[in-house]
Amino acid sequence: MKTAETSTFATYEPQRYKTFQGALESFFEQECPQLGGARTRVTLVNAIFQMVQRFFPDSSHLKQGQIIWTTVHKEEKGAYGKTIKNSRLTPVVLDLIPPSDITDRANGKKLRELKKDAAARLCRQAFDQEGCMTLAELSILLKMAPTTASKYIREYEKEQQLVVPRRGTIHDMGPTLTHKKMIIEKLFIEQKSVQQVMRETCHSATAIERYITAFRQILLCYNKGMSLKEICYSVRKTPVLVEQYLYLIEKYKDSGYILERLENLEIKVDSVIERQMQKS
Repeated sequence: MKTAETSTFATYEPQRYKTFQGALESFFEQECPQLGGARTRVTLVNAIFQMVQRFFPDSSHLKQGQIIWTTVHKEEKGAYGKTIKNSRLTPVVLDLIPPSDITDRANGKKLRELKKDAAARLCRQAFDQEGCMTLAELSILLKMAPTTASKYIREYEKEQQLVVPRRGTIHDMGPTLTHKKMIIEKLFIEQKSVQQVMRETCHSATAIERYITAFRQILLCYNKGMSLKEICYSVRKTPVLVEQYLYLIEKYKDSGYILERLENLEIKVDSVIERQMQKS
């Protein structure tokens, strides 16, 4: 009996390795022996197999007009000199041409408005799937210049009073002022709660607190009559960033707002609540 079981095992056990994982493990063993032993190869093969499943999912469930797109993960922070090769990427499914676009176009909606809505939609869909789109990606997908994509996004944000989650705002990259301005206005002028602002701007409580803290510091320096160079040195911010906040201060001052009230605005949120909102 034992001999029969051994023979059966010897006959059929090798068939388990006639898979993509088995072929990959064999390739590493034959072509890359320096990688290590069997345990290292199995770990590497499993990791690659999981990536293949994520980046090349079964496309049979995709609807007409949907595409699979690879973008930067929304938790991947930018840094000076950091390239895409050093960044974490993630695949997302996007509605490039949803049925509603066809209906809207048939009903006379202008192509410009369709593209504006599409730019915001693609950013939101990517963000909901842990991704973070850039203007360059939008320009490729929607066949427009990055400057046009930027213009459409700014118009959409102004009309809807929402921050469209894209890499420039979520990772605080580039000279954009929109999200900082909107966060400060929602908290200070519209008197909305931190939870509301988190939801409407796709920013964490930590990011919101950082913007308000910087605004307060620069406001204090401004009220003391400090120069741009002195403010930059005091708050340890770049001239471009300080000028953005000074622009807001001048704007609010001309509009008659009492900026000193901002000093009493508490920007705190329970960490448990923040985690729950990020998951939702």
